[in-house]
Amino acid sequence: MENITADIVIIGSGIGGATAAFMLAPTGAKILILERGERITDSPETRDDRAIFQKGFFRPKEQWLDAKGEAFSPNNYYNVGGNSKYYGAILYRYRAQDFSAMEHMEGSTPGWPFSYDEIEPWYSKAEQLYQVRGAIGDDPTEPRHSSPYPYPAVADEPSLAVVRDRLKRQGINASSLPIAIDIEAWLARAKTPWDAFPDTFTGKIDAETGPLHRALAHDNVKLLTGAQVLRFEAAPDGKSIDAASVRLGDRVTKVKAKHFILAAGAVNSTALLLRSNGLANGSDQLGRNFMNHNCTAMITLDPRLRNRSIHQKTFGFNDFYLKDPKTGFPLGNVQALGKITGPIFKANLPSVPEFATRLLASYSFDWYVMSEDLPNPESRVMLKDDRIVLDWQRSNMKGHAALVERSREVFRAAGFPIVLARAFDRRTPSHQCGTARMGTNPATSVVDPWCRAHDVHNLHIMDASVLPTSAAVNPALTIAAVTMRAADHLRSEIDRASGSRSTT
Repeated sequence: MENITADIVIIGSGIGGATAAFMLAPTGAKILILERGERITDSPETRDDRAIFQKGFFRPKEQWLDAKGEAFSPNNYYNVGGNSKYYGAILYRYRAQDFSAMEHMEGSTPGWPFSYDEIEPWYSKAEQLYQVRGAIGDDPTEPRHSSPYPYPAVADEPSLAVVRDRLKRQGINASSLPIAIDIEAWLARAKTPWDAFPDTFTGKIDAETGPLHRALAHDNVKLLTGAQVLRFEAAPDGKSIDAASVRLGDRVTKVKAKHFILAAGAVNSTALLLRSNGLANGSDQLGRNFMNHNCTAMITLDPRLRNRSIHQKTFGFNDFYLKDPKTGFPLGNVQALGKITGPIFKANLPSVPEFATRLLASYSFDWYVMSEDLPNPESRVMLKDDRIVLDWQRSNMKGHAALVERSREVFRAAGFPIVLARAFDRRTPSHQCGTARMGTNPATSVVDPWCRAHDVHNLHIMDASVLPTSAAVNPALTIAAVTMRAADHLRSEIDRASGSRSTT
């Protein structure tokens, strides 16, 4: 098979890769997006809770190893749009304080190489791109917005409105979630939650339905699916990439480009560079500082209140995000989960009859309790015999335990006598990030503040890998904003080289 050439090769079509393609498409440069998976096509299974949660219809077969050498399924998905096809579509901004060093109960964060004010305009642009529904003013931790949300917040269903009112009576600032969802279009396809349900252009604005769709409207942008990048081939001096070795079906070919944008996700981007003889790892930081939010599912029940919601995911609260009044430390975020149905409960409680799980679901209100995982150089991604090894060393668990306890107190005070909690384990990819840290010092970081590798001048990493901290809210909008900022910088460079000026 002949070599393939392009001006820009983007590896991965998730939030980072798709957003980069959207930003760079107007340059006129020949852009090729390589995606190892295929498109998800609409089928009954896309809205079938039994197929998704009980049968694992979309679940990949891949297994990684933990630090003890035991295999596990990480539930990372490979398809056009990446993991965003299944995301809950919550597009929070990091709080302004998250960009500075913060003291936690068991350590501190390092801060970012730029401030919230510098990234803020890109947050606004990302909210427009992903058509976010939201409301400003009911969350005291909400940072400054230079532009309003493009659409009003998704309204609470009646059962959730009762719970929001109960929480507000307890002094909790229950605030609308920023959501990338066209609720009317979503419910018109089928009356289901969207959290963990894959979208096929039926209302959820993910990486494919948002930026990738718009990027592919340009003739200079092409998407190649079923294209697994095996390794990079460096130039003799090791300071640039000459080509990517790509498996297409039963053949391997070389793809050459002026610029390579790596956006395969925090684990797979690192694994690819490690397979490429540790390319871009002059700092020995590649694969280190792996973070994955500390998360607990919380179920609250009041026998006097039925939950007739379909989707449920419309509000949360950050009252303990910046400072817990009891400990003085930041704890994290609490938000509604997508409604847990009887079949979903059954998947997690296989010995319980489904009539009982349906009864449980008819009264349960379901929550996602999330705390920051602090960066740790010994929490890392490695390879063993070409297999991914994930040695996740969880941190800040005292802070997470405190948040779980505060949440129990809040919900009991709000009239829920039964509060159950279950922590998510390693099989849940709860916002993996941090393995190719961004920074100004090449000795302590992998990429510069514009997401260009310190050691390899034509390599740009634009995904969750570069995030210096995980904060304690969903990272998708931050990945998009960081990517837009970095891609705009690269676009200016391309425009100068060509003597033209592109616009998005």
